[in-house]
Amino acid sequence: MDTRIQFRVDEETKSLAQLMAESQGRTLSDVCRELAEELAEQQRRAMGHDDWLTEQVNTAFSKLESDQAEFVSHDEARLEMEARKNRIRNKGRC
Repeated sequence: MDTRIQFRVDEETKSLAQLMAESQGRTLSDVCRELAEELAEQQRRAMGHDDWLTEQVNTAFSKLESDQAEFVSHDEARLEMEARKNRIRNKGRC
């Protein structure tokens, strides 16, 4: 089932937006629907990332609580991050 969204804008904004939409062969309703769909997709991705991040944090705490966590020194972590950055920078270079 589709739902209806209604909002108010001043007449000039509506007219200019309608002209732009029509110049692209679309209606103002089409443009508004596409924007709403894009926003919804961005929210889906954000929620998916939040779920993934929560899972990663919970896994880390589980490892910590079960004494399976592996700790590295600050220097080791810094060196590993530099190596990762270099691999990313050099990816695709021959």
